[in-house]
Amino acid sequence: MADKKEKTFKFVIVGGGIAGVTCAEQLSSQIQSADVALITAGPHIKAVTNYKQVSKTLEEFDVEEQPSSVLEEKFPNLTVIHSAVKALHTQLHTVETADGRVFGYEKLCICSGGRPKLLTQNNPYVLGIRDTDSAQEFQKRLSNAKRIVVIGNGGIALELVYEVEGCEVIWAVKDKAIGNTFFDAGAAQFLIPSLEADKPEGAATCKRLRYTTEEPAAGASQSFTADRNLRGRGSCPTEPGSALGPDWHEGIVLQGAEQVSRRVSVEYQCEVEKIFTAEELFNSPQQTLRPETVGTWPVYIQLTNGKTFGCDIVVSATGVLPNTEPFLHGNNFALADDGGLQVDDYMMTTESDVYAAGDVCTACWEHSPMWQQMRLWTQARQMGWYAGRCMAAHVLSEPIELDFCFELFSHITKFFNYKVVLLGKFNGQGLGPDQELLLRCTKGLEYVKVVLSGGRMVGAVLIGETDLEETFENLILNQMDLTPYGEELLNPNIDIEDYFD
Repeated sequence: MADKKEKTFKFVIVGGGIAGVTCAEQLSSQIQSADVALITAGPHIKAVTNYKQVSKTLEEFDVEEQPSSVLEEKFPNLTVIHSAVKALHTQLHTVETADGRVFGYEKLCICSGGRPKLLTQNNPYVLGIRDTDSAQEFQKRLSNAKRIVVIGNGGIALELVYEVEGCEVIWAVKDKAIGNTFFDAGAAQFLIPSLEADKPEGAATCKRLRYTTEEPAAGASQSFTADRNLRGRGSCPTEPGSALGPDWHEGIVLQGAEQVSRRVSVEYQCEVEKIFTAEELFNSPQQTLRPETVGTWPVYIQLTNGKTFGCDIVVSATGVLPNTEPFLHGNNFALADDGGLQVDDYMMTTESDVYAAGDVCTACWEHSPMWQQMRLWTQARQMGWYAGRCMAAHVLSEPIELDFCFELFSHITKFFNYKVVLLGKFNGQGLGPDQELLLRCTKGLEYVKVVLSGGRMVGAVLIGETDLEETFENLILNQMDLTPYGEELLNPNIDIEDYFD
């Protein structure tokens, strides 16, 4: 194997997504004398643009697909190699690509991302949306669709059901409320009216007391219809979202074949039992559908609540799995319970000189009490940047400490055209009964939830233009005792930003 080596690089990064590109940029700029290679299967790379540090830990940025030549022009010491990785030989410090080439490395960073958890393999009617190619394929298929079924309750599902127009959407979620990855039931109920409205209505009376919501029973469904006229959507970009990264569907028109704006039905607390073709369904005696529906749809999906729906496309949006497969054979990587490559607080795996960042890895150091890993674009950028710094520090024999971004979980995104900020243990993760919630809701305008533990703020959900993110971030970080303030903390008549300035 060593005889076949084409070239040995100081640093090799595998993966042209946000984590890999950020890592490569960091290394190329920090050690300009070092040869850096970025191995990516596609002709384009994902670059961070319009980066903005909103506060100590919050950041906003756009994700832009660019030709890899842009990177090479910016960094003369960076070489982009266009090929998938076939094998990794950690003992030999070599990477073998699918086109038969072999490259040596001194330090390697695996940033191969995740792959969609598809409901079923090799079914032409089941689509997983993960990258630009799959999003464009969905757009193409959607243009002829009258009904789709969306399975999943994460970011991709949330964005799709809001953005798709001209098509009936059946949305099946395994939880009691939509957006369970990000929200509680109260926030879900705040967002639900957006599925039937053109724009948020004017602000209603502010409620600052207990916010309750009836949970739908297992197997229950809710339907929402918006019958607004389509207004030149064909040539305009859709509203920005965050499922495949910030503004992932900017410029992609998610328009079905029907002349309706939006018609969404939510099926709660159910999962997929079986997927049938029309022929399989027709020949299956236990299936009971109205006679006029049999054979009129190319695919049918049976849910665990007993309901069966025919549709044109099934969108599988049930999350991702770490894409570790090409790297495991013949090596001794320790894997976490979720299948990710275990990394320590220097982003190092259990194999010598091999690092990992982004969706492919699992952070196995002792976490800060206010931080948790979620496979989001913001964390992919942060991990890639920090992995690059660690690799450079180790080569230069310089000390490095865990970056401050891992002190507090923070994420800004957009759902249902509302700004959404998540801070710390925003859903009370791991707190058990030792938590208190403060809520403020102004219908159609804002939803504010604060999570307190022992009188101190440990998390928050901010939906709408609340302008509270920096103040709440500081209150979480400094762990000030808020017991004396009680519910006045969310009194809309008190300017809390100035009060705690």
